[in-house]
Amino acid sequence: MRANNRQRIPLPPGAENHPVDRHIGRQIRLFRVQSNLSQGDLAKAIGVSYQQMQKYETAKNRVSASMLYEIARALQVPPGRFFDGLPESGEGDVHQAAAEIDERLAYIASTDGRQLIKNMLHLSPRLQNRVIAIVGILAADHRDGPITEAGQQA
Repeated sequence: MRANNRQRIPLPPGAENHPVDRHIGRQIRLFRVQSNLSQGDLAKAIGVSYQQMQKYETAKNRVSASMLYEIARALQVPPGRFFDGLPESGEGDVHQAAAEIDERLAYIASTDGRQLIKNMLHLSPRLQNRVIAIVGILAADHRDGPITEAGQQA
């Protein structure tokens, strides 16, 4: 019998669940919202309770491989999409990468994020590129120092 040589990635102090589990849960929520499904609708489609779906999305319960496959089928996305954005095995810190991705996904799934995307899609590609450029400039200015109400750097 072979020994299991996999090393379990230690969780940061106070963490209740693995960052990949949180990432998968947030990805499920993102794809569900994009599909305009409620938690109850998706739960029914895969044969679990609304509460169980809620636990998957919040990573209180881990999603098994077979359940992830069923969720992917119900949402009509490839199962691998739930792992998008995570570093490859052995590359980078999964905790930091997942935290950065989680922050982005949380914004996209928020009311403001969905409204921003909806409005962006009504713009021509040329205007979309201009908005992206403007936001990039504002973000760079903000990294250099906070901007006051008058538009001056503090």
